[in-house]
Amino acid sequence: MSVESQLPQGWEVVRLVDLAAIEMGQSPPSSTYNSMGTGLPFFQGKAEFRDRYAEARVWCSEPNKIAEQEDILLSVRAPVGPTNLAPSRCCIGRGLSAIRPEAGINRNYLLHAFRRFANELDAKGTGTTFKAVSGQTVRNFLLPIAPSAEQSRIADALDELLSDLDAGVAVLERARGKLKQYRASVLKAAVEGALTADWRKAHPDAEPATELLKRILAERRRRWEEDQLKKFKDAGKAPPKDWKEKYREPAAPDTTNLPPLPSGWCWASCEQVGDTTTGFTPPTNRPELFGGPVPFFKPTDLDAGYHVVHHRESLTLEGSKAGRLVPALSILVTCIGATIGKTGLARVECATNQQINSLTIPHVWVLPQFAFWFMNSPIGQMQIVGNASATTLPILNKSRFEALPIALPPISEQRVAIETVEKQISVIDHLEAELDAKLTGATALRQSILRHAFTGKLVPQDPNDEPASELLKRISAEREQRQRAAKAEKRAGRKPGAKPAGKRVRAEAVED
Repeated sequence: MSVESQLPQGWEVVRLVDLAAIEMGQSPPSSTYNSMGTGLPFFQGKAEFRDRYAEARVWCSEPNKIAEQEDILLSVRAPVGPTNLAPSRCCIGRGLSAIRPEAGINRNYLLHAFRRFANELDAKGTGTTFKAVSGQTVRNFLLPIAPSAEQSRIADALDELLSDLDAGVAVLERARGKLKQYRASVLKAAVEGALTADWRKAHPDAEPATELLKRILAERRRRWEEDQLKKFKDAGKAPPKDWKEKYREPAAPDTTNLPPLPSGWCWASCEQVGDTTTGFTPPTNRPELFGGPVPFFKPTDLDAGYHVVHHRESLTLEGSKAGRLVPALSILVTCIGATIGKTGLARVECATNQQINSLTIPHVWVLPQFAFWFMNSPIGQMQIVGNASATTLPILNKSRFEALPIALPPISEQRVAIETVEKQISVIDHLEAELDAKLTGATALRQSILRHAFTGKLVPQDPNDEPASELLKRISAEREQRQRAAKAEKRAGRKPGAKPAGKRVRAEAVED
């Protein structure tokens, strides 16, 4: 362990197996699960962890591997390292191991030690889809052990300091949650007209959006006819008499469950106001298509939201043609998977992968910024998620995306709404950045406190404390005594340490 040279006199670096009994979890048959409280609480992994004690959501009527109340529950699979305490006797699945400290090892000290060295344990994990650590890795994991009396002083100090820090973090998290709610309310007010209500009263003669939509649809048809005539000319053919009848008018949105809009507004579909492009990933076996000047955006790049510029990957000009180039100010919406609905506004000409649909809107019709804020509003997100296919992997394909509704105000009112939203969102962004900085500082402070604790710098040492080496000798002697007693009971025909349900194997007898 890297801290070994920094440890005070009387400390030792020890394998976990020499400090505690270790039970590696094993999932019982799914037929024994229930949600009615029959049997023992069943914990499968970090999903049931809370601040300190795991919270049961499933029970098991025929438990296999069991943890006792107050055992440390260590996540050993996807992810590796998080810890909680068992609130009662419980069953543990293969995502957990149960750690029961020996006499003289302070439970809270050991819990804090796992949290201090969680990253070191995670680094020992293996696997591609799910990282995990084996029972052998857990048993051989090294931890710094202070004298027993000092363990108690460290645990008490950490409990007090980290409790105060946790309380401060909770306040920051609540504030961040309120800002998120405020952001949603601002966007809701913007796309439903409440934010610009005073402007409408002052401008009753503004051209209504219904007239704007008529011009949009007429312009779409004109562009289509112009494109068709060019194709006939390039082919050296005269257009047939009925060629204009082949034009397909873009479908209007289904407004059955949509809220009413202010006077002068109307609903339009994405297909009516813009052009949708589904992203595409060029063949990865053609490296010449990658690494050029064209940004190639993926869902993670959309975290930038209103200003999507920076990218992790790029394409050459040839690759961007294969990847379907879209212009700046296109609205990028993730339409596949867990992050469905994540939206960004491209500030540069770009291409996207197949998880993203791009909506490109001519600026004279609808301002892309307003459409972006609509897509991010509560009603926009509800429409995106609600219209996705109801499968394990939600998908909003191109036709469903084109059918999504957009609230359409008069063009002059769109400008006012955008200006007002940008001012308010800018304040929210600034406050969120301050909160994030404070939360990052809290995380750094937590690690600093833990680092000082487990290098002997948090509380003073007492030269009269029994050194950890003597504690370890005593633990070893007590284990040997228990083993001898267990053998004697076995010879006498009794089951040593039998439990009424499940089984508990001491760490020194457990093997993978």
